[in-house]
Amino acid sequence: MDMRRLFLFLIFSFSLVLLWGAWTRQNQAVAPVTEAVASKDPSVPAELAKTAEHAVVSTSVEAQKAATGKNIVVTTDIFMVQINTAGGNIERLDLLKHKDSNDQSKPLTLLQQKGEHYYVAQSGLLGKGLPTHNAEFSTVGEEFQLAEGKDSLEVRLTAQNTGEASVTKIYTFHRGSYLVNVSYEITNHGTTALTPSAYFQLVRDSVSISGSSKFVPTFTGPAVYTEQDKFKKIEFSDIEKNKVKLPVNPDNGWIGMLQHYFVSAWLPAEKGPREFYTKKLDGNEYSAGVILPVANIEPGQTGRISATLYAGPAQTKLDEIAPGLGLTVDYGWLTIFSTPLFWLMSHINDWVHNWGISIILLTVLIKLAFFPLSAASYRSMAKMRLVAPKLEKIKQQYSDDRDKLNHAMMDLYKTEKINPLGGCLPMVIQIPVFIALYWAILSSVELRHAPFFGWITDLSATDPYYVLPLIMGISMLIQSKLNPLPPDPMQAKLMQIMPIVFSVVFFFFPAGLVLYSVVNNILSITQQWYITRGQTAARKGGAKA
Repeated sequence: MDMRRLFLFLIFSFSLVLLWGAWTRQNQAVAPVTEAVASKDPSVPAELAKTAEHAVVSTSVEAQKAATGKNIVVTTDIFMVQINTAGGNIERLDLLKHKDSNDQSKPLTLLQQKGEHYYVAQSGLLGKGLPTHNAEFSTVGEEFQLAEGKDSLEVRLTAQNTGEASVTKIYTFHRGSYLVNVSYEITNHGTTALTPSAYFQLVRDSVSISGSSKFVPTFTGPAVYTEQDKFKKIEFSDIEKNKVKLPVNPDNGWIGMLQHYFVSAWLPAEKGPREFYTKKLDGNEYSAGVILPVANIEPGQTGRISATLYAGPAQTKLDEIAPGLGLTVDYGWLTIFSTPLFWLMSHINDWVHNWGISIILLTVLIKLAFFPLSAASYRSMAKMRLVAPKLEKIKQQYSDDRDKLNHAMMDLYKTEKINPLGGCLPMVIQIPVFIALYWAILSSVELRHAPFFGWITDLSATDPYYVLPLIMGISMLIQSKLNPLPPDPMQAKLMQIMPIVFSVVFFFFPAGLVLYSVVNNILSITQQWYITRGQTAARKGGAKA
């Protein structure tokens, strides 16, 4: 089985996976949706596990977008953040160490209220007179910057018109960290105890940020994780149809929003009651968040509640921050293979400091690991090539009798000690490795904008001049010359045009994956040529004897 048949099988496999995913999503059980409170503003969630003392009155989602507050700009070594005093929410967040996909002179904008799409981080309190994410806040100063030599920066916002309580919303940024602590200090000046809840949510439209590869789309949408239910992606369409089944009464876990290479997630404390929710809002917006209870605050006392926002690249090492957060790196259904492959590739890169060279060396290691299987496959194909003239004679002799033809071919295989499937099965075993490496390259943010050599400045994007796909096509053409011709003329003609077809297909693959395929083909051609040459020499020697 050569690379052309391998890729035909790959396309068939991808189709099966996509069809299976669509079928499971279509037939997923519908979970009942219950809400404790019907709020006038659907963007404000109901209070946690109790009847609200009164409905929260606030503006619509469209009005939130048009709200005019004072923009506060916060700059650290990692972020450039805009917080609006109208709600005290993060309305823009730039990742200074990551470049924009279209203009690499600019930083990547992860959160934004105005721009290509709507994507913001909001938080608020639930309870009589307490500020939601639509409340007015004030602060001292409009620009904050992490000072040289300081490890953290605190930004305090004071809520206005809170009645018998005073509320301060505090953002804490940390040097070298994609984590932002968001906390509330609530002081009760009344005569009765307060029993508030806090909510932390991400609001996003369903606009997909296209990945560097157009061949297979990447997931965009919410995700939730708990120790009991593990990691689960949530489709926007399922939110709209009320088909989302969230963990029941969890005491751990987080909720976030995923897009290609990047994630934002609210991370409450490890243990404690919480309630996750998703909701369809006005227009094309969806919210995903968590509600946390606040301990009773007696008159004259101050209560505190906080959660941590992660906003940055999706990486496997995120499990060190929160359990399951590393699963936001979407390696698809072959994670069990993709994870160790990327681990090995990253360790090679620590040594060579070039992801392209790392892919080449990884390809060599994979080829060495599968050397015995490949050798068996190529020996089988070499034998098939040598007996091809005999097969052609049998075909002409029994062209009118299919049964006799098959019987004669099987007799020939037994005489020549050839397994007709020997060239295919060893290659089929390697298919999961190819697919796993595809997802490792497609989903690893470390390869985003990673240069290799010359014109290839981004291994996660397509080759801008299609040089590697053309080399790939040439290598497939050379490899086809080493393989036995199929007995069927139509199949033989189809195999001849396969290098051209797959060269075009590879135009849309990440350059890193095409690089792997080119190197793998060159190594395969070398191995196959050596084995075929040896088989031919041995057969000639036996004939002379």
